[in-house]
Amino acid sequence: MVAFHPPVAPLFVPASRPDRFGKADTSGTDAVILDLEDAVVVADKERARDAVVAGSCKLSSATIVRINAAGTPWHAADLDAVRRLEGICIMLPKAENPQDIVNLKSRLGRDVPVIALVETALGLSRLPDILTADNVVMAAFGSVDFSLDIGCAHDRLALLAARSELVWRSRAAGHAAPLDGVTTNLSDSTATQEDARHAAELGFGGKMAVHPNQVEPILRSFLPCAAQVEWARKVLSVASTGEALKVDGEMVDRPVLERARKILGRADLPSASQVVGN
Repeated sequence: MVAFHPPVAPLFVPASRPDRFGKADTSGTDAVILDLEDAVVVADKERARDAVVAGSCKLSSATIVRINAAGTPWHAADLDAVRRLEGICIMLPKAENPQDIVNLKSRLGRDVPVIALVETALGLSRLPDILTADNVVMAAFGSVDFSLDIGCAHDRLALLAARSELVWRSRAAGHAAPLDGVTTNLSDSTATQEDARHAAELGFGGKMAVHPNQVEPILRSFLPCAAQVEWARKVLSVASTGEALKVDGEMVDRPVLERARKILGRADLPSASQVVGN
């Protein structure tokens, strides 16, 4: 199977707009999501598939293809198109049935990393089985569709329980921390950053973006700043002496050491070079 590196700020781009592929690729994102689903009207589905086949190989960023959901009229044709591509990851929307994920492998004839996009109450209820299905590498939260499905407001309090369950179940299954859903406000970068910080505090590993301007605020929220990196290095330096000491008034014990190691691990990610000095 293709090596998979969990993205922090993957950016959606409509697959029917190949003229935007290059802009998405140079936006600073660590993964481009070529979207064959919601961003593409029915009349453009076939043209969008052709654009994905022709354009995905030209991207320098990691490439994720969001196909149409199982059971839709376009699902099989999407898989036939994706089968022609190498080095990509599939995002499966409306992930509800583990068997749909198993069927991807048989249809494609090989192992391909799958991001299960949970967008319904049924999908969340079946999350343990979805996360253990073949080739699933992580979960993502389709918060807008989820709030529509259960009839709640699309706000932090209403979605807190669902978000927390995605995080702890992903951890229990041994997967990377999940991706949070999009911020629909495209005119206010502060809203994106605040939403991303909220997701990071809950334990998400990243957040999906729908506009290039959202990438940097998301990275800033999830990746460590220079002060955090300096603190982590100081902690590990103190620990190397073998003495029980304090750093900035905090006792250096095992959990503190692990937090420091994780911070430096995040700082080593390719995307971190954009924000670690801020």
